[in-house]
Amino acid sequence: MSFKFEKLIIWQDSMTFGEEIYLMSKTFPNEETFNLTSQIRRAVDSVALNISEGSILQSNKEFRRFLGYAIRSISEIVTCLYKAKYRNYINEEIFDEHYDKSYKLMNTIIAFRKKLL
Repeated sequence: MSFKFEKLIIWQDSMTFGEEIYLMSKTFPNEETFNLTSQIRRAVDSVALNISEGSILQSNKEFRRFLGYAIRSISEIVTCLYKAKYRNYINEEIFDEHYDKSYKLMNTIIAFRKKLL
């Protein structure tokens, strides 16, 4: 037995991405624990959470709405990545890697969302 969302590539990718962001954010200074660290972790967790929540007992219209929330969370992650880069918590290489993964995940979710018309 499994939940419907567990079979979705977008959910699987968002789970992997979430763990990568979590590990990266562990390197942020302690003074950011309740600010940027918390914010980026909540945003990245929100992507997978919205995909799973939207997929269960929802119409396609409702599922599309939840996928919209997931996409918005990705834009929040990207802004947090910029903040981390500007504050020199991450270097350009780490920024680029996570920025690219954010962009790819966003486009994959958008493509999936379009199929739910």
